[in-house]
Amino acid sequence: MKKLITISLLSLFIVAGLANLAEAAVRVRSYYKPSTGRYVMPSYRTSPNKTKLDNYSTKGNYNPYTGKKGYINPYQYQW
Repeated sequence: MKKLITISLLSLFIVAGLANLAEAAVRVRSYYKPSTGRYVMPSYRTSPNKTKLDNYSTKGNYNPYTGKKGYINPYQYQW
C-alpha cells in the first residue's frame, strides 16, 4: 500500500512539473529600431495564450525578472 501511495504522489509531482513547463517565459531577442534609432534590450514575456489574466503587466501579477507589480486592468483595455 505504501508503494502505491508513493507512486501516486510521484506521478502527481511529475504531472505538476510538466504543467509548469507550458507556462514558461519566452525570451525576446534584442533588436535595433530604425524609426527611433534605438537599440532595444533583450527581455522576457509570458508565453502566448488566449488570456490576459496571466501577463506580467496585469494587476495581481508581478514580473519575476524585474520585481515590478502589474498595473494594467485586464478588463479595461482591448489588446
